[in-house]
Amino acid sequence: MTSRSISKGRAALAVVAVSSLALLAACGDDPQPAAGSGTDSGSGSENKTIAFSPIGLQIPAMKQLSEGVTAYGKEKGYEVLVQDPKLDPQKQVTDLQTVIESGKVAGAWAIMIAPPTAAPMVQSALDKGVPLILNGTPEDYGLDGLEPGVSFSTIDYEAQGKAMGEELGNCINEKLDGKAQVLWGDNPPGTAGKEEQETAAMDALKATAPDAEIVAHITITDRGAAQTDVGSALQGNPGINAVMGQNDEGSLGALGAFAAAGKELPCLTETGGNDEVLALVKEGKIYASVALQFAADMAQSFDALVTMIDDPEATGVQLTVPQEVVKADG
Repeated sequence: MTSRSISKGRAALAVVAVSSLALLAACGDDPQPAAGSGTDSGSGSENKTIAFSPIGLQIPAMKQLSEGVTAYGKEKGYEVLVQDPKLDPQKQVTDLQTVIESGKVAGAWAIMIAPPTAAPMVQSALDKGVPLILNGTPEDYGLDGLEPGVSFSTIDYEAQGKAMGEELGNCINEKLDGKAQVLWGDNPPGTAGKEEQETAAMDALKATAPDAEIVAHITITDRGAAQTDVGSALQGNPGINAVMGQNDEGSLGALGAFAAAGKELPCLTETGGNDEVLALVKEGKIYASVALQFAADMAQSFDALVTMIDDPEATGVQLTVPQEVVKADG
C-alpha cells in the first residue's frame, strides 16, 4: 500500500478491482462524499464519515481503489470522503490534518506518500480520538509499537523486490540467453520500503542473471514522465532490451516509449498489477507482475478501521498486503 510505491510515489496500490492507498480533505479542496451513502446504518460512533486519501487520483489504480473504498464503505453504512493529494506529501498531511481537526470524520484511511512527515498528524489524530489506518509500520511514524487508535498495512517489500528481480532475471535467461542491457526504474526518494525493495530486486537480478548489465536508471513518478524518461534513456542506450518497470505507471510508460521508438521490449517486470497491466501480462507484453491483492487488503483495512471506531480501546493491528506473481503462462 504505497509510500513506496507511491512514493511518492508509490504508491502504489489499488482496488476492488485493483491496487492501493491514502485519504482526505482540505487545502481548499472540498472532499467528495460517496453518492447515496447512508448515515443511519452501522454501529458504534454516530459519525459515519471516513476520510480516504489515495496518493494521487491520476494513478488509475488509485482511482479504482478510491471507487472500491467508496462502494465498500457504503455497504458498511459509511460515507467516504476522497481527497486527491496529487503525489504531494505535504498536501496530503495538511489535508488530513484539516479534516481530523474539524471533527468531520470518525476515522481516516491514508496511504501516506512519505510516512515520516506524517508523525505529527498521527499524534494529533490519536490525541483527538480519530482512529487511523496507515500504510507501513508503527516505527515509520515515530511510534514504539501498536496502540489503540491506529492500525497499519504494509507490503513485504523485501519479498516483493526479490520476486521482481528474479522474474526479470528469468525473462533475460529465457529470451535473451542471459545477457541484457537493463533500464532500471527507481522509486522517488522517501518512498516507503524503497531501500528494502530495490536492494532485494537488484540482488535477485544479479543472482538470477549475473551477465545482465544495468546501463541506465530513471526515477518513476507517473506514466507520462516515465514514457519521456524511458525515451531519453533509449536515445543514449539504444541497446536496452530489458526494463525493471518498478510499478504500473513506470511499466506502461516504458511500453509507450518503446512503441514510439519502433522497438520491441522483450523483458519487462514490475509490481502493482492493475487491470491494464494484467491484461498486458496475459498478452505477453509484460513478462511478470508482482500483483498486489488490494481487493483483499481493502476489505481487511476498512474493517480494521471500523473496529477501532466502534471500540476506541481496541489495540490496532499490523496487516500485510497479499501479493502474488502473475505471468502469462499461469
